[in-house]
Amino acid sequence: MENFVVSARKYRPSTFDSVVGQHHITNTLKNAISSKHLAQAFLFCGPRGVGKTTCARILAKTINCQNITPEVEACNECESCRSFNSSSSFNIHELDAASNNSVEDIRNLVEQVRYAPQTGKYKIYIIDEVHMLSNQAFNAFLKTLEEPPSYAIFILATTERHKIIPTILSRCQIFDFNRIRIEDMVRHLGNIAQKESIQAEPDALHLISQKADGALRDALSIFDQMVTFSGSNVTYKATVENLHILDYDYYFRLTDDLLNQNLPGTLLLFDEILKNGFDAHNFLIGIGEHFRSLLVCKDPQTVQLLEVSDNIKAKYAEQSAKSSVSFLLSGLNLVSACDTNYKSSKNQRLHVELCLMKMAHLNAALSFAQNGAEPKKAKVAAPAPAPTASTGATSAPAAVVPSAGLQQPVPAGSIPSAELQQPPKPQQVTPDARVAPSAAPAPASSAPAAPSKPGLPPPKKLSKLPSLKDLQAQPAAQTIANTAEEAEEATYGAFVPVDQAKLKTVWHTILRRKKEENMMDYTLLNRQYQVSEQNEITLYLDNHVMMDQFSALRPALLSELKQQLGNRSIVLKAEVVEVQDERKLYTSADKFNYLAEKFPVIVDLKQRFGLDTDF
Repeated sequence: MENFVVSARKYRPSTFDSVVGQHHITNTLKNAISSKHLAQAFLFCGPRGVGKTTCARILAKTINCQNITPEVEACNECESCRSFNSSSSFNIHELDAASNNSVEDIRNLVEQVRYAPQTGKYKIYIIDEVHMLSNQAFNAFLKTLEEPPSYAIFILATTERHKIIPTILSRCQIFDFNRIRIEDMVRHLGNIAQKESIQAEPDALHLISQKADGALRDALSIFDQMVTFSGSNVTYKATVENLHILDYDYYFRLTDDLLNQNLPGTLLLFDEILKNGFDAHNFLIGIGEHFRSLLVCKDPQTVQLLEVSDNIKAKYAEQSAKSSVSFLLSGLNLVSACDTNYKSSKNQRLHVELCLMKMAHLNAALSFAQNGAEPKKAKVAAPAPAPTASTGATSAPAAVVPSAGLQQPVPAGSIPSAELQQPPKPQQVTPDARVAPSAAPAPASSAPAAPSKPGLPPPKKLSKLPSLKDLQAQPAAQTIANTAEEAEEATYGAFVPVDQAKLKTVWHTILRRKKEENMMDYTLLNRQYQVSEQNEITLYLDNHVMMDQFSALRPALLSELKQQLGNRSIVLKAEVVEVQDERKLYTSADKFNYLAEKFPVIVDLKQRFGLDTDF
């Protein structure tokens, strides 16, 4: 029986041009070789299976090639290339750092570097999984990596760059390898299938590439597995069955049920998925990816983000046309919330079913939200019909009354001019008074309250202009205000100068009360004030903080002063006076006395709590 060689080894790239999906790396390396600007150390970083070790071997082979082609590739004919192809080269050494990660292993490597190559120009050391070296091994490698012999080149490869110490990173040229794109993997798998005389459906190759998640080596391993399972004909159905993947068809069927608000069909489909052995969490994540793909298909500029075959892309475009953006965005929000709380849920199946139930009613909720807002707008904008006379005559012409943002026709003659010219009597105004529209206006005293016509809203709701009732009520309100003012003048008298002696007595009475009730108010008021000829009492404050406190206290204090002094012409205000104190405060007692003068409340606190001034 012939030995089987897996595709990852059999079709491993041997030239720069055959490397898949890393053209930015291979072009840079080729330019470095052609211009002879080779670094002393290279570091290849990237995920698994993207070609780091492969590129390291191609670089080592090409550097030592004795007849490099014009395309900067190894000739595969010279002695160096033949020895490399037969794995017998003495100038290229590979070290697996995962199993040789001690200080002793690195010291042995450093000893080998001392010897120049017997044939060829360079000795290349490829260290794979270099992040597995211990810190002591890294430190032992630093000096050699920084100043190697002119013939030594180091190529380091790792999948976890963050585990390498910074002193190593600073001594290397770093190349970051990308994940292989699905299109590149599909093309590469198709070429291999053609060489092996295998019939492979494009949908199956796309599914294999997606399952590989950017790693070409994983894609080749899955491809070999599918060839073993289905023979020389790799179909999409066989791939789904063998890899145990949730088919696109499940998600297309689910979305159709959700769009049609078919809740029973949605729950039965979910039950079928669980019975087939699929994980509910993976199914939930798949819904989010499916909705994202539908949203991507909404715009021609973003269709390129959909990495599927042409057949599946056509299905996505068809279903995307049926789905609204609001439905897809709301569905994505529900799926995201369900995914966040899935691990902490006690009943995970019910948790996913609740999400599906909400998604099944999304269209109904969105439709209700849109249709529910339109009648309200129409109701506000619709003009009311013009009322007709009770005798059956034709309707009177309408006069438009402007208002804030709304114009409403009002029957002509609804505000009689005779009533506006009459002096209103306050005792005749009642809250239920209405003006009856008629051909000839009647006097206001004999006009009965007429019911409003159907479809004519009250004038207050249609306009901000005063109605007849408001016009009649204004003189009454003015009369009441004048009467209150006259009563206040009768109580307090007209302008009379403030009695200074009485003010002093009243002020001290207020201070004694404030000292018992609120010490902060007492501290605020216990200071100098001045009374002007215009009865302005000005209180002098020390700072703006006290001004804010005074503003809150002023209304109650002014009212009390007016009442106690019997003088309504008093005006109370305050001013901030910055006092410059030239005293020098050295001792604690001086500081306490100074603060006690400004804030007497400190003395009270000292006595209550038994405080000491020495601090």
